[in-house]
Amino acid sequence: MRFDSEEFAELAKKDFDEAWHAGAGIQEKPAFSRRYPRNMLQPAKPHPVPETIQKLRDAYLRMGFDEARVPVFIEEQDVYRQFGPEASAVLDRVFYLGGLPRPNVGIGKKQIDEINSILGRIISADEEENLRKTLHAYKKSEIDGDELTHELAVVLSADDGMIVKILDDVFPEFRELSPESSRTTLRSHMTSGWFITLGEMWDRQSLPIKQFAVDRCFRREQEEGPTRLMAYHSASCIIAGEDVTVEDGKAVAAGLLSAFGFTDFEFRPDDKRSKYYVPGTQTEVYAKHPVHGWVEVATFGMYSPYALAAYGVEIPVMNLGMGVERLAMIEYKAEDMRVMTYPQMYPPQFSDLELATGITLREEPKTAEGAEIAAAIVETAKANGDAESPCEFLAYESDTYGGRKVRVYVFEAEENSKLLGPAALNDVFVSEGKILGVPDTSNFRKVRDKGVSAGISYLDAVANLAAARVEEGFMTGECGEVHFKMAKVPSDVNIAIEPWAMRYVTDNNRKLDLRGPVFTAVRWEIE
Repeated sequence: MRFDSEEFAELAKKDFDEAWHAGAGIQEKPAFSRRYPRNMLQPAKPHPVPETIQKLRDAYLRMGFDEARVPVFIEEQDVYRQFGPEASAVLDRVFYLGGLPRPNVGIGKKQIDEINSILGRIISADEEENLRKTLHAYKKSEIDGDELTHELAVVLSADDGMIVKILDDVFPEFRELSPESSRTTLRSHMTSGWFITLGEMWDRQSLPIKQFAVDRCFRREQEEGPTRLMAYHSASCIIAGEDVTVEDGKAVAAGLLSAFGFTDFEFRPDDKRSKYYVPGTQTEVYAKHPVHGWVEVATFGMYSPYALAAYGVEIPVMNLGMGVERLAMIEYKAEDMRVMTYPQMYPPQFSDLELATGITLREEPKTAEGAEIAAAIVETAKANGDAESPCEFLAYESDTYGGRKVRVYVFEAEENSKLLGPAALNDVFVSEGKILGVPDTSNFRKVRDKGVSAGISYLDAVANLAAARVEEGFMTGECGEVHFKMAKVPSDVNIAIEPWAMRYVTDNNRKLDLRGPVFTAVRWEIE
């Protein structure tokens, strides 16, 4: 189920901890920061590739092109029809489709004995015969591979687990199968599919025919690189009609790129001269990339009459193919197509602001009264932070807290000290990927001015933990106290760092320092 932002926010406001419904007269506080992290209500990020595809689709449709789907599986003979003698070299860059052959499984006395041993009983003559028939039907492709286990389970009246063991132990032929290649290839460029499509429709529709398709192509590159992938998207189109020329290709390319706001592009003759294009018409389209300079994003040309004749097509055809990922690289200023397309495969980069959203409280009060207690602790501690110890200050008092009287004190029992330790007022900042607890002093002015505040101080964090403990005391009717001493790790001051943020810090050798002497305590009395 999905909600728009208003619906989701409304649900978040209503999400209370049901455990507190039994508390007499306690006003509940939404556990928003615990259940709904701050970044969950931010707009989601679309992927650059489908976003670019959608813009290309809109541009093509506005220019009067009908959307089409062209074949993905291309027979080897079609490659020869399109490329002629050059096909042998072209086929070196395509993927051939392969599959596992159906094994011819023999069933002798040895196999029957092993089946009996696994099942713990002797199968009947009818079961043996039906077993042979089922395996034979599988061999003849009358039974699909994903149905075989179930069919054998029915024949032998056994569960699927035993059938899997039988196939693995008794019939090693299944495990030892090796894939065999067919003569069917995966489409390496959209042209392969357009020839087949044109052959079926050119004389059945009114001219000119204007169609486009945005879909995957597969090319067996020696290796992938910053501007090259083995599986990529091509935004390809054709214009077929009596008066079609190569100038139509320039117009389409200009129209597509201008839809993205590009004006810095140019046309260059393509020296590769594919056999399926008329000599002198094959043209490359380049757009400027801020890092890689001029990047080829499209190619267009007029299909060769000889290649078209192989499919019975008797009219001129202009074809243009545009690399979606390369265009997206320019649009999104990406430096590596692999990282842009498959970001989950590469370490993500987070800004200081994004890292700050991953810093939260480990525990916090669940009720509105609990939030008031936390705020009162902070206010009282700040007002009396320099008081000489031993000392104690009443921070909160109420006789309406669920019908019970509650008093909360901030105190320091040790002598020759102060109510608050030197680090109690430290604030949590993220600066250049480092997570730091820093005081408001001139020595840390650069961190505070250039960094991003997580909106949490050590005192805020410990006050929220203390308030949560007061709530627990209310439920049990017990008084208590909580002490905060030297902070060595974030949990010592009730601070949690999301795993993804911690992973980023450690992967990038950034500093995490939330240490410091807090030295204060909170106690509560419940009557």
